Amino acid sequence: MASDKQSGSPGGLYARRIGAPTTDDEVNGFWLFGFGVLLGLSGVVLFLLTEQATTTRGIGYALAALAPPFIMLGAVIRFPLRRAGTSLGYLGTAVSVLGVVWFVNIFPDGWSTATGEPAVIAAYGLGLGLIGLAGTVVPLLSDPVYEDYERMQTETAAATAARDETSAELAATREELDETSAELAAAREELAAARSDREATESDLAARSEELAETESALEAARAETAALRESKARFELFEDAGGKPRWRLRHRNGNVIATAGQGYSSRGKAQKGLHSVRRNALGAGILRIETPVAEAEAIADDDGPEPADAADPDVAVPSEDEDIASKATFELFEDAGAEWRWRLRHDNGNVISDSGEGYASKSNAKRALGRVREHVAAADYLRVDPAAFEMFRDAGGEWRWRLIHENGNVLADSGEGYSSRSKARQGLDSVRSNAADAALEAVGEEGGEGGEGGGSKATFELFEDAAGEHRWRLRHRNGNIVADSGEGYASESGARDAIERVREYGPDADVLEVGNAAFEIYEDAGGKWRWRLRHRNGNIVADSGQGYASRSNAVEGITTVKRNAPGAEAETGDAGE
Repeated sequence: MASDKQSGSPGGLYARRIGAPTTDDEVNGFWLFGFGVLLGLSGVVLFLLTEQATTTRGIGYALAALAPPFIMLGAVIRFPLRRAGTSLGYLGTAVSVLGVVWFVNIFPDGWSTATGEPAVIAAYGLGLGLIGLAGTVVPLLSDPVYEDYERMQTETAAATAARDETSAELAATREELDETSAELAAAREELAAARSDREATESDLAARSEELAETESALEAARAETAALRESKARFELFEDAGGKPRWRLRHRNGNVIATAGQGYSSRGKAQKGLHSVRRNALGAGILRIETPVAEAEAIADDDGPEPADAADPDVAVPSEDEDIASKATFELFEDAGAEWRWRLRHDNGNVISDSGEGYASKSNAKRALGRVREHVAAADYLRVDPAAFEMFRDAGGEWRWRLIHENGNVLADSGEGYSSRSKARQGLDSVRSNAADAALEAVGEEGGEGGEGGGSKATFELFEDAAGEHRWRLRHRNGNIVADSGEGYASESGARDAIERVREYGPDADVLEVGNAAFEIYEDAGGKWRWRLRHRNGNIVADSGQGYASRSNAVEGITTVKRNAPGAEAETGDAGE
């Protein structure tokens, strides 16, 4: 449509100045009409400016002669004519232009001013006649229905061809799209495979790097151990003591004994096993600080055992390769007569070497307790409570605490609060040791106190009743800080007073022991039998010996058996009977 043409085109100018055209022929006819008028005016001007019988005047005649055909053609094609009329108009214009060109070629020499040239005039007149017929007679004689039908067929054929071409292009585009989609899917699969290969390679590389790091670490440790062994300035000596029992000692080359077995062995082979255990574990062993009286420590250190007859040429132990020791015991879970669940650790020889010591409300609780034993038993230290001792430990929150434990397992006192460092916890403990014996006792709310004959104490025991109606005590320093409390309530005031007396009695002389996650406590029961118990750092007893031993060394051997077998022992559910 003309309205769709650009504003700078002839159609755009026509639309702005005259109106929106219905067809392109309407615009073309207008401009042909104007072109014809311009040719006529140009011919008249050129005629007036030139002399007679000259070529220039002939051109003026020609321009003036071209004006009528173009003016008539412009008018004809503006009409809504059929194709035949429009074609006849173009043909008439061409014939007229041919007559004008013929005139220009023969003028002025071949042109008669009187009669002219009949052939040129006939050609020119024929063209004008054809244009006139195209605009008047042909529209009256032509069949518009047939022409419309023919035009519609032509347009339909063109539309069908365009549709087929578009369909073909669309099909080709779809094929290209399918091919592109297939290529994209293949590329994605290749990318996924490449990523999987890369991840597998990275995982394998990480695993190999870890293996390499572990190997290098083991190699470095082996080198260090080898270097240490090569550079050792001492040697192990195997000998028999005065009682005929094999022992070992480590003697420096300067002659000093720097370590001894500490006990006799029943055979030379067992003494060598103990020696091998020291060689395997001494390099990486941690340090456990145990507060031991100086006199006792010096007596132990000075006991090197008797000098053997072959001291000048002693046997030197040769280390053997480590062997993994499989567990020779089994955990048994059972329900006792009181419908409580318990566990016991039974050796393959049938002996019960440990039990839970208390019942649990459910089987799952008993299993969890058993799991704690497996977790802590191997690394637990040996602690001796005789008759009471302070235990220093770190709680679950990372704070340092202490508690005063009697050999019967009861907690006599605890710190009541956590300390940020071990040294501060030790200061609180030392304050209790130095002040408990002479501390006065007063009931909270009373004006006076009782007890405390010594006036040198810097603390006072306070006896009070808590919100639950239980009697408790606390030891308050004169600076206002509470340095110890009962840790539990008592049903009567006399029970709380008795507890204070036990703290006064045992606190000043109690040894100080450090506890990791758990520790073994060896003690003598009321019947004179030696027993052990495994106490968690939270104060709970997680295992005990289940039986008494005739000697302390037998109790230690029982602990060793449990430490060796409990971590790898399997658990099974059994009956309560032995």
